[in-house]
This record gives sequence, C-alpha cells and structure tokens, in this order.
Amino acid sequence: MASAAGYPTPYPGVNTVIKLLLENVQSVLDTYFIGLYLHGSLAIGDFEPGRSDIDFCVVTTRELPLKLINGLEVVHKRIKESGLEWANKLEGSYLSKKTLRRYSPGETPHPHVDNIKFQVTRDERDWVFNRHILREHGVVVAGPPIKPMIAPVNPDELREAVVLGLKEDWTSRLNDRQWAAPGAHQPYVVLTCCRALYTMKFGAITSKNVSAQWALTALDKEWTDLIQAALKWSERDPHGDIEKTQKMMRYTLEQAEPYRK
Repeated sequence: MASAAGYPTPYPGVNTVIKLLLENVQSVLDTYFIGLYLHGSLAIGDFEPGRSDIDFCVVTTRELPLKLINGLEVVHKRIKESGLEWANKLEGSYLSKKTLRRYSPGETPHPHVDNIKFQVTRDERDWVFNRHILREHGVVVAGPPIKPMIAPVNPDELREAVVLGLKEDWTSRLNDRQWAAPGAHQPYVVLTCCRALYTMKFGAITSKNVSAQWALTALDKEWTDLIQAALKWSERDPHGDIEKTQKMMRYTLEQAEPYRK
C-alpha cells in the first residue's frame, strides 16, 4: 500500500501507534528483535478506518523467555492506556524465525495480542493466510525483507485452511442469530463468505473488496443486495439481514464440501 515517504501506511494515526509499538518492542526485546512487519488489510490494500485492525508480526531470533514476555505485556498495557486513536486496534503475534517458517498445529505457544487482550497461545489455522500475505505482500516497518523467512504457501494449503476454518468456526453457529448481530460482525461475515468462495475457486488470497466485487458477478443474484449492503456498511449503520447472512453461510459451507479431505 502506498504511503508517505518514511511512513509504513497512509494513515497518520496508524503510523503513530506503529511507531510507539516499534520503539517499545525494540527496547524490550533488544538482541532478540529481528523485525516488525504489517500484514492483513494494511498489506493488501483493504484497510478501512472504522472496520480494520492493525495486523502485525514481530519476528524474533528465538523463542522468548518469560521475562521478555512479561515485558511485552507491559508494553501493550501501556499502549492501550495511551489514549491514542488506534491503541486498541493492534492485533498480532511474536514469532521466532523458526516458527514463522511454516504453519504447524503443534508449534510452541507464543505471545499474541488481540486488540486489548494479551496472551500466550498457538496460532490458529488462519495463520496460513497471514503467512501467505506476509510473504507476498508484507510491509516492512523495521528489519530485513520477510519473504525469504517464510516457506511458500501453495493453493491447496490456502483452500484447506479456508475449509477447516469454516467448519470449525461456523458449523455450530449457523442458527445462532446473536453471534452475527453485534456491530460490524454481520457485514464482516458476508464479506468473509465472498473471500472464502474466492479462495476456494482460485486458490489465492485477495482483499475482501476484490472478493466481493468478484462475487457480485460470479454468484447468483440472490446474494447481490446482501453483498452490496456489506460493502457500504459503516460504524454508524445497523447490521444487515441476519437470516439471509446465515443462509449465505450455509451456502458457503456447501461449496466447501468438495474440498474437504
């Protein structure tokens, strides 16, 4: 994504939080620090203020000792309490160079922050997507190029990750109206359907907007109004048609069946 010279993104408020994160993380990690990188919407040109998070990855020379993990928790508490506009939108992981190389369900737990929650955990299957985006589109905030540090992710791995993610996250929620109701979740689910269908079709990852525009022409007209409403949604709007969103979830799961192993 294009940005002003010397800044990782075109958004001044986002850059302020990233700069604060970098300074604090480098101070805590010292010689353990390799680099700070952006992925997600900021990397693929899909960032929308009011919807998006600041997705980041910090790469370290090796697994972190407890003392440094505790230091990182203090850092994120300090950033959260800073009052900065984007302080509660940081989402990312601290991965050793070895762990970053490729996704493994049995990998060593590592520090992860999800907006305001800091924990030590293992990556979920969606980190297959994150690694792919980091490798192909990652934004270097500090450190060497990240592409050589990540093994290529092939199309079937992306499809498998989509199918497993849908099965694990959605199967039990197909009839749970409350799950889709809060804030931006309903339009997010619609756009996630579009992106999942795109990835299953092409074995590739693209932005939610590009996936949605493809879906508007490739899918049945039954979904047109729902997708268009999701694309136009903003923080001030109520959620959209939950029943039809649940129907689209079922449709997406049905399309995933041929790809299940």
